[in-house]
Amino acid sequence: MGITKSQIFSSKQNQLASIFKVLAHPGRIAILQYISRQEACICNDIVEEIGLAQPTISQHLKELKNIGLIHGEIEGKKVCYCINLATWKEVQELMNSFFNTTKFNCC
Repeated sequence: MGITKSQIFSSKQNQLASIFKVLAHPGRIAILQYISRQEACICNDIVEEIGLAQPTISQHLKELKNIGLIHGEIEGKKVCYCINLATWKEVQELMNSFFNTTKFNCC
């Protein structure tokens, strides 16, 4: 496997690529949609709602937390998750700037 050569790209390009990589899994999209529609933090019902195994959900939550899209708070033996609004808005702005600068002038 070759080197990614990420150093030749801008920090914004690398940041967008990292975000798109994490969002590339439909399970993570489903988790984000579910959490974002709730009025309170989510603790235990993600597995039942999404339909994936607990270890799979945990791995997806870890990836989403690593890029800062969700927060996790420990309450006893469980971890409750909610959307990190600051990062959520930052990602939204990054994606908007990416899509809004595209010129559709070919073919």
